[in-house]
Amino acid sequence: MTEQTIWVLWGGVFTHTDFQTLEPGTEELHGPFHTEAEATRAWQELMRRKIDIATHRLFVMRAVPGERQGASLAA
Repeated sequence: MTEQTIWVLWGGVFTHTDFQTLEPGTEELHGPFHTEAEATRAWQELMRRKIDIATHRLFVMRAVPGERQGASLAA
């Protein structure tokens, strides 16, 4: 089986602008997207909607199905 890379958006509203801890219940996960470009376009659209919330952030992340948890996501 060939390796397939997918892209996801992950984030939400964080408790502080250090972006270390999410506020409970605000978690967001969008995707999967087949290319980084698709994920980036979705990221731009979603971030525009919440531009006035200083602690809202989404991150574009690469996920490789089948890799163990923790190693499968890269910023």
